[in-house]
Amino acid sequence: MSSVKISPIEAKADIKRFIACQKNFYPNDPHFVPPLMMDRLKLLDKNKNPFYAHSKMQLFLAERDGKIVGRIGAIVNDNHNIAHNDKVGFFGFFECERNQETANHLFDAAKTWLKQQGMDDMRGPANPSMNDECGLLIDGYDSHPVILMTYNPRYYQDLYEGYGLQKVKDLHAYILDQNTFVSDKMKRLVDLIRNRSEVTIREVNFKDKTAFAKDVKTLKDIYNSAWQPNWGFVKMTNEEFDFLAADLQQIADPTYTLIAEVKGKVAGFALALPDINQCLVHNTSGSLLGALWHLFTKKKTINLLRIIVLGVLPEYQKHGVDAVLYQEIGARGLPKGIQYGEASWILEDNEPMKKALTTTMHGKVYKTYRMYQIPIV
Repeated sequence: MSSVKISPIEAKADIKRFIACQKNFYPNDPHFVPPLMMDRLKLLDKNKNPFYAHSKMQLFLAERDGKIVGRIGAIVNDNHNIAHNDKVGFFGFFECERNQETANHLFDAAKTWLKQQGMDDMRGPANPSMNDECGLLIDGYDSHPVILMTYNPRYYQDLYEGYGLQKVKDLHAYILDQNTFVSDKMKRLVDLIRNRSEVTIREVNFKDKTAFAKDVKTLKDIYNSAWQPNWGFVKMTNEEFDFLAADLQQIADPTYTLIAEVKGKVAGFALALPDINQCLVHNTSGSLLGALWHLFTKKKTINLLRIIVLGVLPEYQKHGVDAVLYQEIGARGLPKGIQYGEASWILEDNEPMKKALTTTMHGKVYKTYRMYQIPIV
């Protein structure tokens, strides 16, 4: 077998190759959802994505005899290191043939570049940050990834751990079922909370530009405040949040984009997205035209929402606002044929959230994603 060549890339043509090669690592995999080229180009564009205003990234391709056999990105997130007072570099966008030597070369390339940037540890996967897709799927391979969640072959875990990467944190995805989600106990609890704390729910205004901009600012303030204590969390800049909001505006449904108020004051918000991957998993070509066709013809069959963000301001976190938001999303989804919800991702040691999801809402962990780390020596 010929040796593997690892090359750093910058040119747009090579970045397109970097994106397009992903499908080669999932032959005949019925659960792989091909990414759209235009979406990935936007994510990786250092001029358009505001993440790169405070961070930098180097992409690498692994080739053997002219064929791409792997890829990886090395990322320095300066805002993360400022927030956490450390020198952690990240890796992401990893794909690789089933070959430990190839994987070692890719991880070495990322680690060497991060060392040159002054980093002490390498953590991942993050594509490119914890505010984006992150974590290696290590359990729950029997279904496609829900929207904006990762997916990978089983053997990637062996490649990671064969290199010496070790677990630093697990992220869980919980499945919720309408048949068990809204129990009599939960109904009574939510009714009590609504009345006692005067909790009201309203939709984000998508139709009026001024109102939408105001609501986006509200969501950003809650997000950056509510998640502040969480492991690995980094506040999003105004530009990053606006960038994300513009994307989500294209696929979000106002029905599931909710702001909670307590006695007229903003207390929290929830964002749930219809799992359009149920349509896009059929788009085996990965083309935009194919994606639009499958969305148009299959959108009414979507039966799952991903609860992607649910946050409550610290001063209202003991008022039960989160339970009201969960119940409201479930109630709104039922008439639209939504039978299931995925709450993801949840830190493995987020005990209050775990208790609410399992005890009150009868949710179960059905997928696990792992963040890995290794010292840079």
